[in-house]
Amino acid sequence: MTISRRAELSPGRWSRAAAPGRRVGHAVEFHPTIGSTNDRAHAVLRESGGEGRAIVADLQTQGRGRRGRSWLSPAASNLMVSVGIRCRLSSRDAWWIGAAAALAVSSAAASATAAPFLIRWPNDVVTGEGHKVAGLLIETALDGARLREAVIGIGLNVNWSRAAMPPGIAGRASSLCDVRGATLDRVEVLGALLQALDEEIGRCEKGESPLPRYRERQWLDGRLVRIEAGDQILEGTASGIGPEGGLLLRMHDGLREVGIGEVVRVAERSWIP
Repeated sequence: MTISRRAELSPGRWSRAAAPGRRVGHAVEFHPTIGSTNDRAHAVLRESGGEGRAIVADLQTQGRGRRGRSWLSPAASNLMVSVGIRCRLSSRDAWWIGAAAALAVSSAAASATAAPFLIRWPNDVVTGEGHKVAGLLIETALDGARLREAVIGIGLNVNWSRAAMPPGIAGRASSLCDVRGATLDRVEVLGALLQALDEEIGRCEKGESPLPRYRERQWLDGRLVRIEAGDQILEGTASGIGPEGGLLLRMHDGLREVGIGEVVRVAERSWIP
């Protein structure tokens, strides 16, 4: 698939991924270059009609991942999209948003490539071999016992082939074009992603926990892992997901649930030098 660079940067073309009757992605705001789509999504939430608007960038100059890490993505290759929503969930269930978003990304990736994708706890989407194709950054605001709002940031490798990635990334990452064996239309992928995200958020707000399906798609299960949790280093076998979204880690002294908020980094132990 060949799309001219001029067409790639046309806001009108990106607006084709919007669906006016949909809550998430009822409109698409495209930026050729932006500092951070998450920052813009936070600002848009304060605007009339801004909830659910998808903020998309061809290039981010200040993209970030979890724990303040940077997110590297070249122009004209991938999807960087953020959506802000006002949630009807309890604070206790706030983690559902991240699980729902990961499920939506994995479903959209599978639809685009006809291949399965899994979730590498807590919120990376990976191929069956464990190569990362997407990462999520969920930023929430609580109001007592209620989740007031959330910004869902997604970075999805679409047409950035492993052959073009820096060596330090290529060994552990992949993209939809690598899996499919052909380039994809990023606007079509965005439309499928926004539809899936809208459906997942709707299910959460109807009281349907994403936990069973989130458990089914876990990639780490049964693998030896090393976790940086605060000032602790934990090693053990990933043994499923707990009732509140934490990773169950079987260690020499028993089973422990590690909460998402505790984690700095998770790696397969075989990756550690």
